[in-house]
Amino acid sequence: MVYIVVLLSVIFLGLAAVVVSRMAAVVKSASGPAEEGHIGMSNRINGALFIVFFVLGVIGFVVSFLYAKQYFLPEAASPHGRHTDFLFWLSMGIITAAFLVTNALLFVFAWLYQHKEGRKAAYYPENHKLELIWTVIPAVVMAVLVFTGWRAWRDIMAEAPENAQVFEIVGKQFNWIARYPGVDNNKLGSFNYKLIDNNNETGIDYTDEASFDDFTSTSELHIPVNKPILLKIRARDVLHSVFIPHLRVKMDAVPGMPTRFQFTADKTTDEMRNITGNPNFGYEIACTEVCGQGHFSMRIRLIVEDEASWLAWCREQKPLLTATPELAARIPANLKAKAAKYLPTDAPAAAPADSSTVSTKQSGEAVASVMLH
Repeated sequence: MVYIVVLLSVIFLGLAAVVVSRMAAVVKSASGPAEEGHIGMSNRINGALFIVFFVLGVIGFVVSFLYAKQYFLPEAASPHGRHTDFLFWLSMGIITAAFLVTNALLFVFAWLYQHKEGRKAAYYPENHKLELIWTVIPAVVMAVLVFTGWRAWRDIMAEAPENAQVFEIVGKQFNWIARYPGVDNNKLGSFNYKLIDNNNETGIDYTDEASFDDFTSTSELHIPVNKPILLKIRARDVLHSVFIPHLRVKMDAVPGMPTRFQFTADKTTDEMRNITGNPNFGYEIACTEVCGQGHFSMRIRLIVEDEASWLAWCREQKPLLTATPELAARIPANLKAKAAKYLPTDAPAAAPADSSTVSTKQSGEAVASVMLH
């Protein structure tokens, strides 16, 4: 470490000596007469280099953009996504035009107004009209961009329509859990984070009878095409972020603060395979928040299909209550009859509802025994 410090010190001292010597040369040349031919040639060379640099920069910009187009996402498979893309490219177009104009003026002026013997710069301290123009125009353009962006975000965050299909996705280290409303009532049940355990990873609350037919999946989320979707988003542990790139859906999953995103997918997975020419194409839900060492595995497949196929797939799934009958112990006594049809016939008997029931049953058995004797 000491050697590194010494080496860096020597380098910095050398650089300081070079700077001091250059400054001395500049001061010396400024104090005496300069050779006009030398100055003119130097200015012409530097002015020409400004133009060359600008032209090469624009060519590099265009070539880079055209090369990168092959990696762009295809057209968004949702109406809000296409509107978002339009706003993005509108902003990029305005910014690019402003960039090219201002930099063209910067580099061209360096060539046009290079030093020439006998020419003096005009004293031009202010121009209120010009200042007003270059202040008002950018302000108006920015206000329009902000307003249109706000309106698009307002539409996305608005209340979902009544016919929206509701799903829930829960992020945890390191996978997503999708929860579906059951086919019987098509209503997502309540949840309580205090109920989360190995059997109930999303904390489904079975005091709500709408939860009885809910089912979950850790591998895929199926949604119907051309139907409004309300995606409810939660996180169990750290900050995650739901990202569906081809639908232009992105929303953080924050522990303790449920979020949501509404959208409509108008292209099925099969249609996207035809559009992209990729028979292996598949939508995916990824996590765009670095959430730990296993962040790379935060991925779940998204299948967009026609409503009939979606309903048929949902009917094939078993409610969590059927797959994990142990959860029946959490059902209140007054709802056990309604939940019975979701429990397997060979499910273990649920624990007695309370101690008074047990004592009454035992007392009845004792009376019967006395009578028999």
